[in-house]
Amino acid sequence: MIRLDSVSKQHGRQILFMDASVAVFKGEKLGLVGPNGSGKTTIFRMIVKEEAPDGGQVAIDRGTTIGYFSQDAGEMKGMSVVSATLEGAGPVSEAGMQLKVLEEKLADPSLVDEMESLIEAFGEAQARFEELGGYALDARAREILAGLGFEQDVMDGDVGALSGGWKMRVALARILLMKPDAMLLDEPTNHLDIESILWLETFLKAYEGALIMTSHDREFMNRIVGKVIEIDGGELTVFSGNYEFYMKQRALLDLQAESEFERQQAMLAKEEAFIARFKARASHAAQVQSRVKKLDKIERVEPPKRHKKLRFDFQDAPRSGDDVAKLEGVHKAYGKRSIYEGLDLTIRRKERWCVMGINGAGKSTLLKLIAGATEADEGRVALGAAVKLGYFAQHAMDLLKPGDTVWETLVGAFPKASIGSLRTLGGVFGFSGDDIEKPCRILSGGEKARLVLAVMLYDPPNFLVLDEPTNHLDIVTKEMLIECLATYEGTMLFVSHDRHFLRALSNRVLEVSSGSVRKFGGGYSEYVDETGQEAPGVRI
Repeated sequence: MIRLDSVSKQHGRQILFMDASVAVFKGEKLGLVGPNGSGKTTIFRMIVKEEAPDGGQVAIDRGTTIGYFSQDAGEMKGMSVVSATLEGAGPVSEAGMQLKVLEEKLADPSLVDEMESLIEAFGEAQARFEELGGYALDARAREILAGLGFEQDVMDGDVGALSGGWKMRVALARILLMKPDAMLLDEPTNHLDIESILWLETFLKAYEGALIMTSHDREFMNRIVGKVIEIDGGELTVFSGNYEFYMKQRALLDLQAESEFERQQAMLAKEEAFIARFKARASHAAQVQSRVKKLDKIERVEPPKRHKKLRFDFQDAPRSGDDVAKLEGVHKAYGKRSIYEGLDLTIRRKERWCVMGINGAGKSTLLKLIAGATEADEGRVALGAAVKLGYFAQHAMDLLKPGDTVWETLVGAFPKASIGSLRTLGGVFGFSGDDIEKPCRILSGGEKARLVLAVMLYDPPNFLVLDEPTNHLDIVTKEMLIECLATYEGTMLFVSHDRHFLRALSNRVLEVSSGSVRKFGGGYSEYVDETGQEAPGVRI
């Protein structure tokens, strides 16, 4: 269906692809992986003809329809959420618009002389609309929107009133409703909660077309893709299997490449030492010449080009008392809507609570109550002895000074730290090279989150309250964060829609629903086993 044949592409001085080729066939589901800036989005843009390759060609089979979901939702206003979704339905949407125009003409008395031809055209348009499933389209659109987390009243409201994240969901719904022959999904889970991610998984598994996607959610990738296309050093390499299999294969190939390079380096060093030792001796002249010629003919193995993962030795958190936080008889409401009534909860040292619950259940409210960002209407919220609390929420990113660079932010937070340690800290959180000189005002949401987490964890508190810390983080940064927090000796209370993060770090689960809470003694994996659901109300 889609082929990249010997494609070359360069952005400024950066070479993205050199003579790269790959083919995508009907029904295949592929994950596209590579470091930031490697060219993942460029591949999508070349497929949909928004960019042209510098060399080679991108070929699409005749008649193939392509739906492209990018991180730019575009302008949306002046229509309902459902209407905005229907507008992107492709041929069926065009047929519906044609039908509507003909309906208006049939009702126009000034066109009575054209009535016969209009009736004939209306019949043909109606048949076409019905053939494309147009009459079921509104119901399908609402089903997709519900799966992505929209309430019925919101679906009929103005799309222009939605936040950026919810507009992104509308943009995704348009592509899913379109059901094209091939879908290109660039980070489709970025703005979704865990319930919507699980729904999208089910939808994409049943989708019969070709799928190419990027995602920072490794569990999502594992369950959907059957092949992985890796962008590395201008080349495209296809691995059969899911993301987990790809990671194992990549680690094996890296090890083999390193071993091969080291073996050749050892052999070259040995030969060069012989030449240096005996080149002045006439008795060894023939042997020396033979070895010089041998070295000239050897094809040198390139040193492994893959970057090693940066690591940072974070400080140990100071010890707190055994009772870290206690809520007694807590009531909390927003207007007439009650969130908690008589909530009791004790969080003890070294417990790692993940909070589960549908949108609006009160997950973030619980974190705000404990962090002191909001007050209870009744009851008591208290932190224990020697508790040093660190609270990460989306508003924390607004506290960054827009005019300060990343480097100035790090130095300002830790003026006595060594330059080397702060440079390493920046690199671990994705700010290496010139990126560390970026002013905060131009940072993306993910970059701001990384910077706030870097500052928080350099001198870690003993009680971390984290509200969606994994939003917009790439897989590499998530893995680093998991490794860092896996050895963290403090206490954690967190909300996340990343199931890999939940499995790796939780040892308690608090399920919030309609003002009540259920406590589970094990972590997220045990919660799934015990309840048979991966999120409240979502069965496996």
